[in-house]
Amino acid sequence: MEKRALFATRHEDSRGRFVEEAPSATRTPFQRDRDRIIHATAFRRLKQKTQVFVAHEGDHFRTRLTHSLEVAQIARTIARTLGLDEDLAETLALCHDLGHPPFGHAGEDQLDACMRPYDGFDHNAQSLRIVTRLERRYPQFDGLNLSWETLEGLCKHNGPLTGPDTSLNDLPAAFRDFPHLAALEIDQFAGPEAQVAALSDDIAYNNHDIDDGIAAGLFTVDDLILLPVVGDVFRGVRLEYPGIDDRMVSYEAVRRLIGLWINDLVGETRARVKRHKPKSAAEVRAMDMPLIAFSDGLEGPQRALRAFLHARMYKHYKVNRMRSKAKRVLADLFEVFLDEPQTLPPPWSGLAIPLPEAQRARVVCDYIAGMTDTYALEEHRRLFDSRSLV
Repeated sequence: MEKRALFATRHEDSRGRFVEEAPSATRTPFQRDRDRIIHATAFRRLKQKTQVFVAHEGDHFRTRLTHSLEVAQIARTIARTLGLDEDLAETLALCHDLGHPPFGHAGEDQLDACMRPYDGFDHNAQSLRIVTRLERRYPQFDGLNLSWETLEGLCKHNGPLTGPDTSLNDLPAAFRDFPHLAALEIDQFAGPEAQVAALSDDIAYNNHDIDDGIAAGLFTVDDLILLPVVGDVFRGVRLEYPGIDDRMVSYEAVRRLIGLWINDLVGETRARVKRHKPKSAAEVRAMDMPLIAFSDGLEGPQRALRAFLHARMYKHYKVNRMRSKAKRVLADLFEVFLDEPQTLPPPWSGLAIPLPEAQRARVVCDYIAGMTDTYALEEHRRLFDSRSLV
């Protein structure tokens, strides 16, 4: 294990929890956070939530759960190499997608459209809402009562929440509803472990979407050959192993690409550490730029890969058909539950029925956002398929 870096988050100095609890005799605060996330209902639901392909389209495509596990593995590797707190990096990787609704980004877009008159929907803000309010597993508090460092990193997954052009009032409602949001120093960058988790997310989905796209037949190895860096790696595998099929080429190339991305991030981060010399996690947060980063040389190849995946995978007609169907399903569910809250199951119906429309809409949104792909499709069938009456 690498020696702990000066700028690592120290679990011994954790700022604690908003509801005070006795410390664990066997676990650090961040290990305890990780365990609470793994045991959460929202975490288990990720097994049937879309990454790109709807969960029932194939057993071997990534889901939000397998993606989160892959992000956690990458985050631990990077954190260990840089001398950071592995447990905090893993915890943030495991919880970063808890707020995703069914059907991936199509579901998020549709829920946001449905909620537009009622302060909108944002999956990052919903993650905070889940771990501070919606999970109910403990008699002493709602949510999971996670440590300050985990909540701070979760909120700032995409960077500072406020800045010169963004105020607290501009944030999604689920952020603004958290009474301790300002205490998370939302105008600063996240701590180093949270920055690691965020870029581990990029490494995982960029490279594993290559694998899933080839497996789904949306593009081929030959289509990737002309991409910078990515194409070089695929060509190198073919030259080294001329007798293997394209699926094996893909496995080996993706493995190498993940290593390439990790090595680039570690190298660039070490250069920034040498340049800026941060002596604590607080100094990392106070910087005017992220400490954890890819090199400028990798930014161009990353943009090219993202553009390729956007055109050839995320906008492929097969994926578009899924997106179209998913949006109709969620729009139908939202409309009927908002207009007829008595059709919600308990305890949701009891929460929604007495509320005015705007507050009822948020309850409906919470219910739908928590659904898996399969449950959303089944709810739609029960409500809209007349054959379900017989």
